[in-house]
Amino acid sequence: MDCYGVIGYPIKHSVSPAMHNAAFRRLGIDAIYLAFEVRPESLRDAVFGAKALGIRGLNVTIPHKEEILKFVKPVGIAAKIGAVNTVVVDRLEGHNTDAYGAMKALENAGVGVEGKTALLVGAGGAARAIAFALVENGATVIVTNRTESKGLKLVEDVRKSGECIFYPYDRLEELKGKIDIIINATPLGMKGFESKLPVPEGLVDDVVVFDTVYNPMETLLISLAKRRGCRVVYGIDMLVFQGAEAFRLWLDVDPPVDVMKKAAIDALKLK
Repeated sequence: MDCYGVIGYPIKHSVSPAMHNAAFRRLGIDAIYLAFEVRPESLRDAVFGAKALGIRGLNVTIPHKEEILKFVKPVGIAAKIGAVNTVVVDRLEGHNTDAYGAMKALENAGVGVEGKTALLVGAGGAARAIAFALVENGATVIVTNRTESKGLKLVEDVRKSGECIFYPYDRLEELKGKIDIIINATPLGMKGFESKLPVPEGLVDDVVVFDTVYNPMETLLISLAKRRGCRVVYGIDMLVFQGAEAFRLWLDVDPPVDVMKKAAIDALKLK
């Protein structure tokens, strides 16, 4: 039996095991997918330990998506983004499927980004992937982040590929009426993290709202957006699409996306 998994800290919120194990069962693949809680100081040991144990593939989540580049070779768009969320362990290759997952989630909700202005909250691994994906598909990105230096670094990197500017977190209310899409790429609202809105309430009006947080599905931001009649994009869709792309990288087969999504949603109900 082959073994796959996800590493992060914390990791109890993850529904990736349910999602991937459902795909394995549907396709008759003799494999198992597990969640491994890995503290930041143990990341190197976890990566090389996984290789020594013969683990075939890993997903990488908060807070390791950038730090793991010290231990794996980035492949394709992961090198440009500077963040990895999928590892082919035997070759220690780091890939990024978050960019694909984000764009597929937007597409699935009928949201085009070309010519649009998107406010992106956050500057971590997921935010980096989304920023690059947006500008490469013709959007202008406004990055905001509480740690300004990290946000400015992301903007500096993304500007090499498209239109991207930084806006201070404490001045976001000034953007009312000037943005088309709000994307939360921080853990705010996630189970186990601080439960609060990532943007001022007044900005959530006549915009598309995409929350990358998927546990819970109905975050404070998504609930507010729905009450105000905004089109919403759920984090669960990004999770499923990025997971499906990781599945293809590991096994070179097309996964049953509908099965994966149902399993993920069912698992959330038990969390």
